[in-house]
Amino acid sequence: MSSITLAFRKLSIQEIYSKSFLLVILISIPSAILADFLNIPLAWMIGPMVATSIVSLTGYKIIMPKLVLSSILMILGLHIGNYIDQNLLNQMFNWIWTTVIMFFYIVVSILIVSKYLQKFSDYKEKTSIFSAAPGALGPLMILAEYEKSDLSQVATAHLIRLIIIITVFPLIIVNLSPTSSLELEKFDYMSQNHLELVLLIIVSLIFIFFFDKVKVPAALLSGTLVASGVLQIFDIASYKLPDSSINFCLLILGASVGCRFANKTFKEVANNSFHGLVATFLLVLLGLLAALISSFLVDNNFLTLILSFCPGGIYEVAVIAIAFDLEPDFVAFHHIIRLLMILFIVPLILKFIDKKKAP
Repeated sequence: MSSITLAFRKLSIQEIYSKSFLLVILISIPSAILADFLNIPLAWMIGPMVATSIVSLTGYKIIMPKLVLSSILMILGLHIGNYIDQNLLNQMFNWIWTTVIMFFYIVVSILIVSKYLQKFSDYKEKTSIFSAAPGALGPLMILAEYEKSDLSQVATAHLIRLIIIITVFPLIIVNLSPTSSLELEKFDYMSQNHLELVLLIIVSLIFIFFFDKVKVPAALLSGTLVASGVLQIFDIASYKLPDSSINFCLLILGASVGCRFANKTFKEVANNSFHGLVATFLLVLLGLLAALISSFLVDNNFLTLILSFCPGGIYEVAVIAIAFDLEPDFVAFHHIIRLLMILFIVPLILKFIDKKKAP
């Protein structure tokens, strides 16, 4: 049974009405409002993320139901789908250069960061490779389990990186660009064709289930994007969701990051924090270098390029791109390409390691 199918099982529906999820909502909404009051960038994501992370680490059982998270990822896909048109398809030919740079960025990142983790934090070779990969935590955890690597070290390294990125990158955007966060516009329900929204959802679900079956990374986002793109390009259906739905997406995504710290302790996270911070710094530095090289080859906003080479968190980074209107289509495309490349590159590196160790 596929992971997407599992998300819609009765168990997931029951989780929505559980005390564990109710606690998440009760924590997330006040923390988002407080972060917004304090003028923290991307407050509706960062507030819930910090609050739920603390609650998780103190031992409280909180969960993010797969059905809720899946719905949010589809909403993100529909938002980004509004950017897809024939003009975008014509531009994609120019993205070949950034795709090539992405390949070298991934290879160099894994080689450098894995060596650091092996030398300074005593990670075993394969564990260090899984921990050094700039993204794709879900698929990498499956590979790591198969290779009998330390799952806790891999997960903690990626989660620390994700928290740093979500916290720091909005601050960078706010301070380096006049770009302001999304200003919510009044949504005109009467001007929308709601039957087209129903059609978009149905076609999206078809693509999602198909993509999940053939193991396309980030099937919830990529399936919705393809469905939106096809229907919009052929002028069959399009629908502009209310901008206010972005805040709800931010809240759920932020809270879901915090929920991932369930079954972890402050000590466990603290032991990995310093080296996780250094590893993140190295990955971000290499990402900035890749973005700088790309800026000479494509005519895109430099902050857009930085987000495109941001190490990890495809959904979280995509919603940052939407919130600050930094070419979400370009950013999402490059993160999906990066996931595909990681799933191709990491097994090759592991095979090379096994071959080298073989007598």
